[in-house]
Amino acid sequence: MAEGARRLVVATRRSPLALWQAERVRARLEAAHPGLAVALLPLSTRGDELLAASLASAGGKGLFVKELEAALADGRADLAVHSMKDVPAELPGGFVLAAIAERDDPRDAFCSARYRALAEMPPGARVGTSSLRRAAQIRAAHPRLAVVPLRGNVETRLAKLERGECDAAVLAAAGLKRLGLADRIRSHLSPQESLPAPGQAALGIECLAAREDVRRLAAAIEDPVAAACVRAEREVSRALGGNCALPLAAWAEARGERLALRALVASPDGARIARAECEGAAAEPEALGAEAARLLRRGGADGILAMLRR
Repeated sequence: MAEGARRLVVATRRSPLALWQAERVRARLEAAHPGLAVALLPLSTRGDELLAASLASAGGKGLFVKELEAALADGRADLAVHSMKDVPAELPGGFVLAAIAERDDPRDAFCSARYRALAEMPPGARVGTSSLRRAAQIRAAHPRLAVVPLRGNVETRLAKLERGECDAAVLAAAGLKRLGLADRIRSHLSPQESLPAPGQAALGIECLAAREDVRRLAAAIEDPVAAACVRAEREVSRALGGNCALPLAAWAEARGERLALRALVASPDGARIARAECEGAAAEPEALGAEAARLLRRGGADGILAMLRR
């Protein structure tokens, strides 16, 4: 509990990457508010424990945040730190995103001891990924490759790659770099090759809507540019009812007072992809995200969504 706004408890997942991210937020908060003490509360989530099933079949991205939200609700923690790509487009009632902090490299990364890029892999070679979004885009661009499921934290997935469970793996570049594993990246996938997930590489701070004290403290470390981009991307997902069962990508770039937004919705096999590009005011990111969702629907997203609901 916060004591006179001089102490905060941060709920976080136990994975090395999540702890690194929570430590970064702790350092930013303490630097922004001299005299404030911030403690971490590491928790295990269902998403970390259910490694045999895909996220889509196990319940979606909310599996990574529910236990942290429970800690907020019962007073064990004052705020929670998330990878924004893991946060569902709709938060439960009573919770808010108090801030979206800095964003690192949002690109996907190609990791392999044998190959330098997807284009170099021979027919039948296995590419591991835990993401339907990545899988759909790989299948669309490289139909000769075999995409195989690869769950677990970053270190676990790299260990599976080393054991030969796949010939290459595609992971978030930011996670590898944050853990000091940049040397495992053979190449980066451009947004044209693999459009990132909404919020990828950005850190989010969640708290109870009623905690105005926590919201004020968190606001000091918000990155306005990252926040605008991520809010535009998340609105695409929200407008389409996005979840882990929907291969959806959205990525916004700031261009002065404007945002340029690209988005796509794909069938899991990559056979059908609806794409959209639009630009709008950085001050109205949700309106831009809604426009991208409208363009996606006009480009065939409704047919893909209907197929996924069967």
